[in-house]
Amino acid sequence: MTPKKDLELYLHIPFCRQKCHYCDFLSAPLAADSSTADGYVPEAYVDALLSQIVQESQFYQERRVTTIFWGGGTPSLLRVMDMERLMDAIRAHFCVADDAEITLESNPGTLDFEKLAGYRRAGINRLSMGLQSACDKELAMLGRIHNFDTFVQNYKQARRAGFENINVDLMSALPGQTVESWEQTLVKTAELAPEHLSAYSLIIEEGTPFWNWYGEDANQTLRPKEMLPLPSEEDERRMYARTREILEQYGYHRYEISNYAKDGYACRHNIGYWNRTDYLGIGLGASSLIDPMRWKMTSDLSDYLECGKNQGDFANLREEVQTLRVSERMEEFMFLGLRLTKGIELQTFEHQFGKSFWDVYQDAADKLFSEQLLCLDESKKNLRLTDYGVDVSNYALAEFLLDH
Repeated sequence: MTPKKDLELYLHIPFCRQKCHYCDFLSAPLAADSSTADGYVPEAYVDALLSQIVQESQFYQERRVTTIFWGGGTPSLLRVMDMERLMDAIRAHFCVADDAEITLESNPGTLDFEKLAGYRRAGINRLSMGLQSACDKELAMLGRIHNFDTFVQNYKQARRAGFENINVDLMSALPGQTVESWEQTLVKTAELAPEHLSAYSLIIEEGTPFWNWYGEDANQTLRPKEMLPLPSEEDERRMYARTREILEQYGYHRYEISNYAKDGYACRHNIGYWNRTDYLGIGLGASSLIDPMRWKMTSDLSDYLECGKNQGDFANLREEVQTLRVSERMEEFMFLGLRLTKGIELQTFEHQFGKSFWDVYQDAADKLFSEQLLCLDESKKNLRLTDYGVDVSNYALAEFLLDH
């Protein structure tokens, strides 16, 4: 019998308690005057998710779901009973692998022991906690709803609830942040011994409060008095270097540009993204890749809820539908695969595209070899960025744009 082809599921919860100052994700605070003022995801949205799960599943009966990722927004605003309904529906309508990695993004301040224990019973086996900083002043500046003590309390509750695979998200290059305060965040977090750490540098995105205060067309008079300047480029580079140095001392290895894990705990769902494993997005604005097709669901909440209520066809809500050309698939293969420290497998490239890597990218590879940004591993089977190449990855990866 032919093994089922792998499929990843992503489910989007577009609600939060409070929109952070840097966030440009598809999310919005729950209305204070709504029936969900208690802070839970609206039942109508849960019902719409259930409808889409059932409807989409009929097209993927020959697939095996290897990972499930609940993202947001703040998925930890889901009530346990709603998570149970949704997870039961996924298991009933999709073929979910027994060892599937099932991750829930969560925000400290929206958790307690009873909720965490309920999520664990529902089948969530990996928790991703958005700490961002161990400095309370930095958290307040970001617009987070928690402080460091709240995070520690929720983290310990998660351990008591049975979570043995926890990721913590951290963010550097924040306004007012120093190299020393970033080092303290790394050390305080690593001392708690989560299995995985994601360490991202702040990006000022258009349409956010931070863009108004720090972006290209920032109006300094709009910036709150307590907001401090961004770190210098030199300090930002130092933070980046210290991240790896400190985390390696605590037993974490970098397996992707911004991700660190203890042995055996690299995030399988994200590795699937970087390896271009097919994934199906369920929920408002969720993206999908069923190679060679890409699309995203509508970002209009009213349309999404209406479709769920009336048992409509969710395929009609797809936007930005694109059939990728072979050249675009090759570019994605290189852009995403080279984010991983192990790099890309030359044999896999040839298997997927029917061409030798060298026939397509010889000139780009030679240029990056000469600049010591790219190298072959000892087996000569994998191509990866050097440590220096990782540091200037945007420049290196641009060489694999076929029309650049």
